[in-house]
Formats: sequence, structure tokens, C-alpha cells
Amino acid sequence: MADESGKTKLAEIILNRIRTRGKMTFATYMESALYEPGLGYYTSPGRKVGAEGDFYTSMNVHSAFGRLIGKEICRFWELLDSPASFTIAEAGAGSGQLAQDILDAIFELNQAVYQTVTYRLIEKEPSLQQVQAQRLANHAERLAWSTPEELIDRQLSFTGCVISNELFDAMPVHLVEMSEDGLKEVYVDADAEGFRERLGSPSTPEIQAYLDRYEVRLLPGQRGEINLVAPAWIAAAAATLERGFVMTIDYGFQTEELYTPQRRDGTLICYHKHTTGEDPYVLVGEQDITTHINFSQLMEEGKDAGLSTVWYGEQYRFLLGVGLVEELMRLEAEAKTEQEKLQHRLSLKKLMLPEGGMGDTFKVLIQAKGVQNPQLLCMRKWGAGL
Repeated sequence: MADESGKTKLAEIILNRIRTRGKMTFATYMESALYEPGLGYYTSPGRKVGAEGDFYTSMNVHSAFGRLIGKEICRFWELLDSPASFTIAEAGAGSGQLAQDILDAIFELNQAVYQTVTYRLIEKEPSLQQVQAQRLANHAERLAWSTPEELIDRQLSFTGCVISNELFDAMPVHLVEMSEDGLKEVYVDADAEGFRERLGSPSTPEIQAYLDRYEVRLLPGQRGEINLVAPAWIAAAAATLERGFVMTIDYGFQTEELYTPQRRDGTLICYHKHTTGEDPYVLVGEQDITTHINFSQLMEEGKDAGLSTVWYGEQYRFLLGVGLVEELMRLEAEAKTEQEKLQHRLSLKKLMLPEGGMGDTFKVLIQAKGVQNPQLLCMRKWGAGL
């Protein structure tokens, strides 16, 4: 909670840390604001997602989102030659809502797949395991848990898929700004009033290496975010898979569009109680801090790690290809009232609404390891039969 001055307990801790040790990179600040044990946004008690939280994700809009992902996962299983043991590892599993919708769908749609599944929930916040276990009680025999460290340290090995929904956008990023004197990094400092930004030399040569690799050209005064955590994560996911797929659902762009001059201030944004803000130094630990991700980075780093890019596109294209229209027809046929039918239509419309809605803001990237030219459901032409 914030004190009378408006500063939260976590803000005071970080301010004291800076005053004692000196300025920190924005990435270090963001890591603390989101993941400080017991006090960070994602590591403190309270509902973050949904009507009672700070923002919606696609899985909160309608269970059809998870059901359609479940259908595509069944296709993964077939393309992997119907293995007797098949792991679905969800990174950033949160409350377990997506896991529930996926497992419910697989149980109903394909018992052969369901009987081979281990659903491994990977979550940084340990207190969520009890929440997940309660929500997923009907699937208790199919569940397992791991920490992110076990994935990053490559302690896991399986055939199956690694999936994430809005994971990369919450990873700490370095902030850079192009000045008249060349590239500068944004550091977080402190004075008597609170947090202050300072520009300084880049903290690591990895920043310039990223800009060079992806041919990023910032104009004077333009800011951008750089995720130096994602490469290790995608490499670990690739190493974990003996054979299988990596499915990433998030909002972002490829390099050229992400760093366009029109995004002069970058893409960093904050969420608190379904309102957006641009100041990451208020409500510290109580608001989400997020950025759009660079899908080109995931593709290229994945390629280096042995993953081939199989499919990339907007969420609405993915959902339509997997069978959104058929799903809506099923839901309407099962609906008992016209009001129920309308609710289904409105929810599914929200999932695929283009022009700034969830349908094209969110993208889906599917990468594969050890599978040649896989034909996925999402590759179908819209409206085509299964």
C-alpha cells in the first residue's frame, strides 16, 4: 500500500537501494517493480487479471480462446507421431485459467491425447500453485509444476510444446534514447523528491549488438526498449524440447514496425484498474509495466537455437484458421436463450476485433523443432473444413 506521501513500500525500498548503491538501469528497476519478492506487481497477493484486476487478456474474454489453442495442441500431438508422453509447458501460467480451458478442451475433443498429457505449469509466484491446483482439480492426475529457473537452467526435457500468453511483454527491458551525442541508456536515479531518470553510456555491449543485429536506427530524441532476457528464455525453451513446438501469444511487432519513428517515445505503458498510464515511477508494485515485444528477435534467436518459424500472424487469423466460426456455431446451437447467444457473439467478436482490438494487436508465433513442414490447423483457409 502507498503511504501518506503517495509512495508505496516498494518505492521506498527501491529509492533507498538507489541512494545506497547508486543509479540502476531501467531494466533493474522494472525487475524490482514487477518481481520483488512479496511486493512486486506479479509477486504480491491480489487479482491482476480480469474484471477485478488491472487488465484483460484473451483468456478472460471467453473460454473459446483456450479451447481453440487446445485444438491446435491436439494437432501438434498428431504431427509428433502421437507420442505416448506429451508435455504442455505453460510459462507464466498465472491463475490457471488458460490451462483449465485447454485441458477441458483436450479432454472433450481427444481422449487419446488427454491420456498422454502432462500439463506443466511454470510460474514465478509460488503462492499461485495452490490456486492453480484448486482450479484444475478435475485434471489433478495430469498436472506438474516447475519454476522458471528449472526451464532457464535447462533441467527439463520432453516432447510436446511450450506455450505462453503475454509472457514476454512483462520481461524487464533496457530503455535507450538516441541523443545528439549518440546512443544513451536511461538510468533510474533518486533525489529528495523521488525517482529521476538520467541518461548515461549503455550498461552493456549487448545493447549495441542488439541494435546492430536488427538494424535498428533511432532518430535523435527517439526512445526504444530492448529485451535482453528473451534470448536466454527462447534458447532454454528450444533446449527443453526433444521435439515439439513453441507457441507465443503476445502484443508486439517485427523490428521495422516496432522501432518506426512514429513511436518516438517507445511502447512502454502501465496498467492499473483497467486504466493506462505512462509513468512507471508511480504506484510502484501496484501497477503493471509492459512493452510491445520484438517478434523478429524471437524468430532469429529461435533459429539460432534450432527452432524454425512455422507460422506468424495476427490473433484473429490464428483463431479463424483453427476454427472460430465453427466454435461460434457450436456455442449458439448449445445456447439456451437469445441473450446467451448474444454474449457468445460479443465475446468472440472482441477476441478477433481488428484495428487496434485484440484481433490484430495480439500476434501468434509458432516455432517447431524436429518437425519438417508441419501443416497446422491455423494454416487453413478460413471457413474450410477440418
